[in-house]
Amino acid sequence: MSASVSSPLLKRIPPGLWTALAWFAAAVQPIVEYIVMPPGPTHSLNFPRDGLDSLGARALLALAFVLVLAGSAALRRSTTPAYALVIAGTVASTVAWRQDEIPPLQFLAVDVALCYIAAIRSRRSSLTAAAGALGVLTCYFMMRRLMGDDSGIAPEPSLALTVVIAWLIGNSVHQARAHTEELYARAAAQAVTAERLRIAREMHDTVAHSIGIIALQAGAAARVVETQPARAREAMLTVEKAGRETLSGLRRMLGALRQADQDQEGTGQDHGLAPASLQPAIGLADVERLAATATAAGVRVEVRRQGKHRPLPADIDLAAFRIVQESVTNAVRHSGADSCLVRLEYRADELAVEVSDRGKGGGTSTDTGYGLIGMRERAALLRGDFTAGPRPGGGFLVAVRLPIPTMTEAEEKARAI
Repeated sequence: MSASVSSPLLKRIPPGLWTALAWFAAAVQPIVEYIVMPPGPTHSLNFPRDGLDSLGARALLALAFVLVLAGSAALRRSTTPAYALVIAGTVASTVAWRQDEIPPLQFLAVDVALCYIAAIRSRRSSLTAAAGALGVLTCYFMMRRLMGDDSGIAPEPSLALTVVIAWLIGNSVHQARAHTEELYARAAAQAVTAERLRIAREMHDTVAHSIGIIALQAGAAARVVETQPARAREAMLTVEKAGRETLSGLRRMLGALRQADQDQEGTGQDHGLAPASLQPAIGLADVERLAATATAAGVRVEVRRQGKHRPLPADIDLAAFRIVQESVTNAVRHSGADSCLVRLEYRADELAVEVSDRGKGGGTSTDTGYGLIGMRERAALLRGDFTAGPRPGGGFLVAVRLPIPTMTEAEEKARAI
């Protein structure tokens, strides 16, 4: 049973409901206080007891309730028409009470609707909505001026300030949401790029080594097929084995990619691919087999292990093996050397890998350069150090240091199991 974090109550309530609650509270309060309740020591000029005696006033006030209710209900679907209905209902309410100004509490509903529009719509649309509210306030202010009513302090400037504040709040929410979406899109693009680079490295490390061995063995078989049929047959068997291993690796990689797509889509369908078979357990334990394959191709590879041999994290184990594999492949294909030395040193807090040969020294001059780039990227992803270049005494040297994170005793026992 999956646990989900519920959003706060303020966010779960629709904006239309907030608008309706604010407007209805401001509209019902004077009816209850000055009409329904018994007469008190105070009275209101804006809400007189006989203000709703006429049938037209009651009908107009009922229409105002309907307009605001309809606008609040449609605020999420049709923001602009709904916003116009809320403003129209507010104006109709003031006309029903024969008021010459909009009560500040009742205008709060317009501010709530405007804030929502500024949060979800474009800046042009929200500015148009704000201009509509300011236009209504200006009309009320000018109407009183033309009628010569200068009593009291005009509420329109303060209401205009609330309109500006509501728009600024909504626009800030809009900008924050746009910035968050941009960050998500950028993170998704970076994840896609990183995954493409990872697949490119795996493809290069898996295929380039095998293709190099296949090319060398096929060339050797072609040269001795007439004079030494037995050696030619042995070379072709090596080609067949390398080809089958490469094909198997590609199938596993493609299967893993398909399985990842299915997991993301949540189909839950079983296509007969066991999760354990999708990702082969490749690591430094396969270095000897790699050395035997390269030796069969004509370059003797010697493996030396130093330090206390212990299980490594899967990502470090795989990266170290791929770096050794690519370095040996370059030595076989480009160095012209007859031997290659692989040294693995298990230190207290890091793994040191060195692959050296006594060849021409410009090992990758005829290569595309993706091999060195891939090795450097693997080391950088694990916060390691990578150096590669000609040796002073001749040949080529690849040196890598990969830090090993410290593990507790329980983790070491679990990994050993």
